[in-house]
Amino acid sequence: MRSFRDELGKALIDAGELFNDLVILDVDVCSSTRTDKFAMRFPNRFIQLGISEQDAMSTAAGLAISGKIPVVVGFSMFLLRAWEQIRNTISRDCLNVKIIGTHSGLSDHWDGSSHQCLEDIALMRVLPNFTVVCPADAMSMRKLLFQIIELDGPAYMRVGRDNSPDIYSDEKDITLGKAEILADGNDITLLSCGPTVDLCLKASEELKERGIGARVLDMHTINPLDEISLLKAARETNGFIVVEEHRRKGGLAGEISEFLSERMPSRVVRIGVDGFGRTAPSYEMLLDFLGLTVESIVRAAQEVMRD
Repeated sequence: MRSFRDELGKALIDAGELFNDLVILDVDVCSSTRTDKFAMRFPNRFIQLGISEQDAMSTAAGLAISGKIPVVVGFSMFLLRAWEQIRNTISRDCLNVKIIGTHSGLSDHWDGSSHQCLEDIALMRVLPNFTVVCPADAMSMRKLLFQIIELDGPAYMRVGRDNSPDIYSDEKDITLGKAEILADGNDITLLSCGPTVDLCLKASEELKERGIGARVLDMHTINPLDEISLLKAARETNGFIVVEEHRRKGGLAGEISEFLSERMPSRVVRIGVDGFGRTAPSYEMLLDFLGLTVESIVRAAQEVMRD
């Protein structure tokens, strides 16, 4: 199991080697996000703005207008302070700014609910022009990171703190905007993004032993949505279970439900968080406490198949 933030630090250095106009903006969390490694390698392309997320977004907008590729990196929960600047400047003007929200979801288990971000997908996916990405593991994060940097337009990438299950090999190709089919099945479809993709894969194995074929789709790109894969799954399976480290309202499940309701109405069962997290000794214990478990996915799939 790799660490999201450790791999992010390495990937940004590699990106800096390839893209001479790449600039990192930090909000006083560079040691936690591992962008301090980029600062050591490219000191003239690293800007420390202190605890000032709104300033970071406005500064990034100016850099984008001047032809740079600014990447703002910070804790996802606190980057949301700057949603007004993101909306009114970066989104409205379709500026080439990349935003990376680390410590997303429940991954900052020790700092409690004030640091755990369960609303960012909902807030970012509604913004025009934005690409929104939530990779399942460190390797897919690396590959998708380079692809959003190559895009000419704003993008938001959501990553966890550490806990990155090994899902993709170094050799596996992964394409922005194209869902990955990680397990086949024609009874039900399990959809997820981020580290909970691993839970869906484990649930798929358990369901197979119980005679239920569960297809698993990694919906790493929330916007633009892979509509073709969704419609195919809607035709070929009996419904969807969406599992996400996010509020049940507004996240990946919301995006999928909105799309399917217009194109091919299907049953969508949502497994996510309704309230807030809490301080926990481990990430796994927090997932268990909030019901984000293999067992809950298996139960939901069995109920859908019985109905």
